[in-house]
Amino acid sequence: MKKQGKSVLFLAQAGVIAAIYLVLTFLSNALGIGSMAIQCRLSELLTILPVFTPAAVPGLAVGCFLGNLTTSPLGPIDWFAGTAATLLAALTGRALRRVRLKGLPVLSSLMPVVFNAVIVGFELACLSAANTFSLANFVWPVFFLNIGTVGLGELIVCTGGGLILFAILERKHAAKRLFSL
Repeated sequence: MKKQGKSVLFLAQAGVIAAIYLVLTFLSNALGIGSMAIQCRLSELLTILPVFTPAAVPGLAVGCFLGNLTTSPLGPIDWFAGTAATLLAALTGRALRRVRLKGLPVLSSLMPVVFNAVIVGFELACLSAANTFSLANFVWPVFFLNIGTVGLGELIVCTGGGLILFAILERKHAAKRLFSL
């Protein structure tokens, strides 16, 4: 395939991933599971996709930004902090894609857990009772509690669900058909 064709395919894949991420974020919020104490966004299942294609990195970042832009009650801090967590997770997940445990990219699936637990946990620890962000609001016990709750939700979806999605895509050879560049 020519270089221009690969670029178009890359952009198309990234766009589709971003769109699916956004739709799944809306669905999670509609079901009431996207903003509970233990947040389980269905869109986070897609964080395993950088294992298959580099197009997932910008796709996830754009999808997360649009999801936070349209659904987050926290405003600009979440647009950027949440997107940064997703982008860092996607980049490191992509870099670790060949590290496998019994054939599964477990480390790649753990990257969103780590980055979201720490970054979003910090973001939440800096909120006041009125949901205004300030470093002056930071409290260590709240930070550690948020690391636990955010991390647990991410672990359920990204590692539990993400590895199931990985196994299905691999077993059905769908990943090669969907993500070949």
